[in-house]
Amino acid sequence: MNALLRDTLTHLRALVAHDTRNPPRAIGAGGIFDYLRARLPGFALTLTDHGAGAVSLLAVRGRPRLLFNVHLDTVPDSPHWSASPFELRVDGERAIGLGACDIKGAAAALLAAAAHTDGACAFLFSSDEEGNDARCIPAFLRERRAFDGIVIAEPTRAEAVLAHRGIASVRVRFEGRAGHASAEQHSADSALHQAVRWGARALDVVDAEAHQRFGGLTGLRFNIGRIEGGIKANVIAPEAELRFGFRPLPSMDADALLARFRACAEPPPAAFEETFRGPPLPAGDIAGAEARRLAARDLADALGLPIGNAVDFWTEAALFSQAGYTALVYGPGDIAQAHGADEWVALGQLQTYADHVHRIIDKGLA
Repeated sequence: MNALLRDTLTHLRALVAHDTRNPPRAIGAGGIFDYLRARLPGFALTLTDHGAGAVSLLAVRGRPRLLFNVHLDTVPDSPHWSASPFELRVDGERAIGLGACDIKGAAAALLAAAAHTDGACAFLFSSDEEGNDARCIPAFLRERRAFDGIVIAEPTRAEAVLAHRGIASVRVRFEGRAGHASAEQHSADSALHQAVRWGARALDVVDAEAHQRFGGLTGLRFNIGRIEGGIKANVIAPEAELRFGFRPLPSMDADALLARFRACAEPPPAAFEETFRGPPLPAGDIAGAEARRLAARDLADALGLPIGNAVDFWTEAALFSQAGYTALVYGPGDIAQAHGADEWVALGQLQTYADHVHRIIDKGLA
């Protein structure tokens, strides 16, 4: 184990020990941010508390052209962890701990790489990526800071990702009329029947988009995540609520898809509310998205990063792309190990990521 990986693991052990679960978003401006600030001597530091557990730290040394972004919040731990999720375990070739893969491993490597060279670099640490109330990145983007490129850390197996899907989450509420289930029902009487019929029509919309393609991605991703309502088996359901999400390709019109999904409800729903929207990467119409993808490819080539396939999961790189920055996603770990019990990142991935970041900073490419 070389010094860079050893230092990365030291930082990762400390970062994992800080509870930054989102929810409950009980993340303040101290704690993990005190640790980061103490390990970034020589950096100009700007700490901002955006409220509701959203805190950002911009660390700048010299006059960099590149910004590395990494989020520090994690998903909640499940009850199936085999040991404390806040105690890093190094087991053979893996580092196991909550957030080790998604994506505190990258944050630890940034700290280690910065300490092993004095080159210009800029890091943006944030704490609200895992929720539906993003504040840190939108606030940063309002400042319109000048950077030639943004490298967003997410688990991409140490390959540069240039494209991924957008994401939208929606709440739908149906209203019916309570009554005895032995009675003859009309189509609008049961709110739950309305929800089920809506689901069947929505799946038909998804099937109709199966042929669409962009950058190696195919079709529309869609999921009905929750349906609740009704009273009991012999009572016609007077109300029901449904939550669904979809992930469009960069070439798809999310507003048009929302309108089609809304039209699947007969009669019209009592409420149809989009609760979160994230654009795809790259952002823009087909022509604009392709131009941004090519610019990101050129950035990856200039940084000497291997280019991987497009991915189905969403990242905040899309927000930077939408704001006009050239953005790509690059980080250690595999998304298959994220968000699960005994989450882990391979030591080889941490080493590769730390080596690339160190080289980029040391060679003046940042």
